[in-house]
Amino acid sequence: MMKAATMIRAEEDTVLTTRAAAELLGVAVSTAQQWIENGAIPSWKTPGGHRRVRLSAVQQLIGQRDGGQPDAPAQYGTASSPEFLPAEAPAYPVPRDEAARLLVLDASGLVDTPGEPAFDRLTWLASQVTEAPMALISLLTAERQWFKSRIGVEANDTPRAWAFCSHVILQQGLFMVEDTLSDPRFRDNPLVTGAPHIRFYAGFPLLGADNQPMGTLCVLDTEPRKLREREVRALRELTDLASEEIRRRAEQ
Repeated sequence: MMKAATMIRAEEDTVLTTRAAAELLGVAVSTAQQWIENGAIPSWKTPGGHRRVRLSAVQQLIGQRDGGQPDAPAQYGTASSPEFLPAEAPAYPVPRDEAARLLVLDASGLVDTPGEPAFDRLTWLASQVTEAPMALISLLTAERQWFKSRIGVEANDTPRAWAFCSHVILQQGLFMVEDTLSDPRFRDNPLVTGAPHIRFYAGFPLLGADNQPMGTLCVLDTEPRKLREREVRALRELTDLASEEIRRRAEQ
């Protein structure tokens, strides 16, 4: 099926401001600015230094976000690396708008950045309030789950196919596995059968720009268990703080 962008004649291809593009996309102006800066929306500068984009480019991105894929693989060529392109045959569950989610994650610039106290405090608190030996702030690219902050886990990342967090971002609210060996989705997972020998998992989705789930704040244990009500609330509040920090940076 032809995309809307390909059906616009050159004389009708309207020039848009960043704000107008944001309104068409239904996103914040700051998000549209990030997508323009990382090349997700082709643009140019006016003599006055203002960014301008074509209507066709915005409509192409709308088609990508809304599922107009994958008959033209080049549609995702504006991501900064293949790691932010949706996998063709993923070995893990994905949200319906995975392409848009990856663009937002890419635009955040957080992946592979050094550790920071703002996030390390939150994982430490999550570990303390739930009495869990492990806590993570994970970000999910198409290829891996990368840990922006970690307590009790040695690895910096794991393959995306191993990520419990892929299940978390499919929903809102708490995702909890009380005993991984009793759950057919996870009992053969390398993170269960080998180090760090996860037997319990609980996490909330981290929401970035436009409330796209970028990853999770989660706690893990080597013993089966469940969270008490006050622990669930504490983990949710800490996740909200982490999400607010991510969105605040996107608006700067």
